[in-house]
Amino acid sequence: MTLILPQPRPLVGPDRQTAPPVRNHRRRRTFYTAALVVTSLFTSAVSALAQSAGVAEKPYLGWSSFSQQTITSNFLTQANIQAQSDALLASGLQAHGYNYINMDSGWMSTFDANGRPIPAAPNFPDITALVTHIHQNGQKAGIYWIPGVEQPAVQANYPILGTPYHIQDILTVPYTAGNAFGGSGTSPFHYKIDFTKPGAQEYITSVVNLFASWGIDFIKLDAVTPGSYNDNTAIDNRDDVAAWATAIKQNSHPMWFTISWALDQDYLSTWQTYANARRIEGDVECEGNCSTLTNWNMVTQRFYDLVGWEKASGPTVGWNDLDSLEVGNSNTDGLSSTEQQSAISLWAMGNAPMFIGGDLTALDSAGVQLLSNDEVIAVDQSGYPAQEVAGGFNPIWASKQADGSYYVALFNLNAFPTSMTLPWGTLGFTGASAVRDLWSHIDLGPVNSGFSAVVLGHGVRLLKVSPTGRAMVPHSQVYEAEAGVVSGSASVASCSNCSGGLKVGNLGIGPNNTLTINNISVERAGTYEMEIDSMTVGARALIYQVNGGLPATLNVSGGSFNIPASTTVPVQLNAGMNSIQFGNPTSYPPDLDRIVISGDGSAPAPNWTGYEAEVATIGGTASVSYCGNCSAGSKAGNLGGAGANVTFTNVSVPTAGTYQMEIDYLTSGPRSYFISVNGGTGTELDLDGSSFSLPTSTVVPITLQAGVNTIQFGNPTNFAPDLDRIAISPTVGTATLSGAVTAKLGLPVLRLWQLSLTNTSKIKAGQAEVNLLSLTQSSGKGTCHPKVLARLPLEVGDIAPGAHKAIVVPIDFARCSESARFATSLVFSSNNGAVVGNATDAMTTR
Repeated sequence: MTLILPQPRPLVGPDRQTAPPVRNHRRRRTFYTAALVVTSLFTSAVSALAQSAGVAEKPYLGWSSFSQQTITSNFLTQANIQAQSDALLASGLQAHGYNYINMDSGWMSTFDANGRPIPAAPNFPDITALVTHIHQNGQKAGIYWIPGVEQPAVQANYPILGTPYHIQDILTVPYTAGNAFGGSGTSPFHYKIDFTKPGAQEYITSVVNLFASWGIDFIKLDAVTPGSYNDNTAIDNRDDVAAWATAIKQNSHPMWFTISWALDQDYLSTWQTYANARRIEGDVECEGNCSTLTNWNMVTQRFYDLVGWEKASGPTVGWNDLDSLEVGNSNTDGLSSTEQQSAISLWAMGNAPMFIGGDLTALDSAGVQLLSNDEVIAVDQSGYPAQEVAGGFNPIWASKQADGSYYVALFNLNAFPTSMTLPWGTLGFTGASAVRDLWSHIDLGPVNSGFSAVVLGHGVRLLKVSPTGRAMVPHSQVYEAEAGVVSGSASVASCSNCSGGLKVGNLGIGPNNTLTINNISVERAGTYEMEIDSMTVGARALIYQVNGGLPATLNVSGGSFNIPASTTVPVQLNAGMNSIQFGNPTSYPPDLDRIVISGDGSAPAPNWTGYEAEVATIGGTASVSYCGNCSAGSKAGNLGGAGANVTFTNVSVPTAGTYQMEIDYLTSGPRSYFISVNGGTGTELDLDGSSFSLPTSTVVPITLQAGVNTIQFGNPTNFAPDLDRIAISPTVGTATLSGAVTAKLGLPVLRLWQLSLTNTSKIKAGQAEVNLLSLTQSSGKGTCHPKVLARLPLEVGDIAPGAHKAIVVPIDFARCSESARFATSLVFSSNNGAVVGNATDAMTTR
């Protein structure tokens, strides 16, 4: 498997094609046609005016208040911020570089005699004293603001400090909204400033000087547009950003300057010139859409977002901001320890600012251990942001360092353990003289030809690699989208930044709105790499079919309909001519520039298959609806009642046996599926959740026959959860850590299962844990799904070489008959996911 990264293409004055609406992320983004000024993503010579020496040469580390504000009302007070500062110092994280304490929206109440913000009393009785306390703790203090002038200050028409002008003298006439929170631009939240007017720059400078007098070290300017999912040209904050940068630059007190959120990539030159960092996506927090700070789905979106911006950051052009890291408090974060590790790894590979969300006074030891890994922090601070070299549900990111070494991260976005292989040729070399696992702090020694591992569900392997040799560039063929066959509403449009100057848009929302690329010729059958160059704003998804086979999904995101972003997936091709069709029958796909087919057919093929619910057979009153956070942008809902089912009719496996089935579902409160395999009696699966807009996952064992199977989801008598997708995988694992159920104790309805893990390697199995224990009825009277009455993962602890350890897990069998037999799946790991095991039993009793 070898990838050719696309050559930089000049980006000049693109035309934006009007596109269908994207997912609603709290605010609808509108699209328009305009002449845009764009700079090349691949240029590193931009001088960032706001970057004071020593302030933003590396991404910052610290904490922000906003996450906790989303779940705790009235959290933003001087006392609480002081407590967070003290907690950061006490945690030990400060010694690892975490030193920013940033206050978000809500700290101010009114204005002084010059129209500058005053901290809200009684919550902030003395902000200077607070900042002094933060500084005495050895930290830096941050504050939040948004462009424009708030209505009370406009009405009061305060004089601008040091000038003969007043607030109303510097406003755009007629009055219009000053930032993205103003909606259409006619209903102001803050009034827009006209920076061609005298006094305008002086007003911003006076505000920055006020912040500096308090000792503020960081400013976040929010609701900046174009961006923030509101691209109406009546609200254009580029002049605001430049004015704030100018004001920061003139002040003798250095300040970090971040702009937010979901910035429009078409204006990258402005963001790079004037800001130290830019938020490339919306908020990572659920903000009421789930019961915790965030969930895995919200984090997963960042994997897709970063692809389009990956070449845009660095020490001289600013950093890509992925928002808060919800790590360190397992009770409120909403992420498992494995998911927290993956989130930190993505932020680190992207060289994104790493700032913690949540309550620092409630940090747990596991979170502190993850956040204080200096080898991982060094990845974030390297100054060489990574690029994606493989995409899809098993993305791989890599970054070449100044000394010739590489940082490499293999991620698994599926919920079950997955075998992954990275041939070194993908990165341009043939071997590795040394490979180090940065999470487990283990040297893996020399590794020839490529790296293979089992990666935990939602997990990561993060490596430092010392390369040897130079790989040959693989054969590749480029196929322009506009040269393909368009059908339905799909159409060719101009795109000055695209290969060939054209692209195909208006795909999707109907089965016939497609693009088909024919005459894809390869010499032999096998697995090839397909690079897809596409453009979107926000989350979208392609569904593609190779030679009329099973539909496959590529979820993407981005910040521009004018600048192509590349992602690469494996495809199975026949010898001779092939065709690939692109579209999305139920949601919006991105626009397409081109595809590139490369390799010789020997690329690693995935050993799992995903199936989207919305393209399965929908029965009865079940229906398909848009779901911006779902895979492929849609879900199947209204399940429940006679005949209201979703049926997957082409689930194919090579051999009969027990497989892992991931179910991505949505529900608010308890609901259940009845799952029927090959027409058999449905087995009930009880699920719970807190959102019909954010999918969550569960993995259950399922027994399948060789060849084609049918799997049906429904509930004949009650409501079932909505269904996003399923994925089927064989069980995978390593030989060095094995697990088994070694005893079953207790009452028939409440059993205590003893799980034993055995370490057969010659090194310690550090921090071993049980990541998954799932049972589903496979035979016998009744239909039940036993409940594991313990929170996963289950800590087992260190296991010495040749030793074993056991834990006891309570399982509720109250709804199961005595004759019931169960398929059981057990996933376990050690050394921060460096060792993964998986065991199944198709016919166990309780």
